[in-house]
Amino acid sequence: MNKPNGPKRLRQLLLQPGMIRSLGAHDVFTALMVEQAGFETVFIGGFGTSASLLGLPDLNFLTLTEMADAVRRMAARVTIPVIADGDTGHGDVHNVQRTVEMVETAGASGILLEDQVMPKRCGHFANKQVIPTQEMVIKIKAAVRARSDPNFLIFARTDARQMNGLDDAIDRVNRCAEAGADIAFIEAPQSIAELEEIPKRVQHPLFVNMLSGGVTPILPVKDLEQLGYKIVVCPIESLLVCARAMRDLCEAWKTSGRVDQLALQAMSFDEVKKLLGVQEFLGLRERL
Repeated sequence: MNKPNGPKRLRQLLLQPGMIRSLGAHDVFTALMVEQAGFETVFIGGFGTSASLLGLPDLNFLTLTEMADAVRRMAARVTIPVIADGDTGHGDVHNVQRTVEMVETAGASGILLEDQVMPKRCGHFANKQVIPTQEMVIKIKAAVRARSDPNFLIFARTDARQMNGLDDAIDRVNRCAEAGADIAFIEAPQSIAELEEIPKRVQHPLFVNMLSGGVTPILPVKDLEQLGYKIVVCPIESLLVCARAMRDLCEAWKTSGRVDQLALQAMSFDEVKKLLGVQEFLGLRERL
């Protein structure tokens, strides 16, 4: 597979006009579908990966090596840039450096780093705690220093809105951007007014999270772009949709003793084989 330079491509997208749309993929199969649908990037988050890989919630169960392995498998299969969730950097400043090194080596084009106290939790859960602003600034400096490719993007995420208010959250991402972060990300704004205020006070590229069922109001991509956001992601929706489909499948099998009618409404076996590139692999010997 002739793979383009992911970090360079992501950097180019950042510099071009228009909104960058990303979808969260909880596994490689889902990432393939995101790519083939024509999206410019794919996001691998801690929530979906923890659920898919471990069957556990986003409560710090996922280790750095497990996440790096998940990134490696995804980045090896798709050609679009992979944006990876780095959580808190899995520890102190030296852990942040190792996290960036491992995730970049695994093939990601960018990483999200957040300011929660370990053990962290999903950004839309209650009772989060954050580290002091200066500690987060130091972590961002460590992350910038640790990357080997200057095009590799550092996303500075703050969860301070819930505990400290919007003013503190805005101050944090501005200081992180001044320290070298490429993208600013305020997790879980709680109203449309806050979504409108953030771009007015953060003069750096902005990432926004449209989590269905979360605390942030959902706005269309065109509205978010007009407000001033640059990258938007739906982080766990692939997991939600798959979970509902599997529940329906289990219920049909349990109650009716057959699943073909439900399955025939979904993607066909031939479509799945095409998605996976079966004929391309089977034809390798003849081409050689």
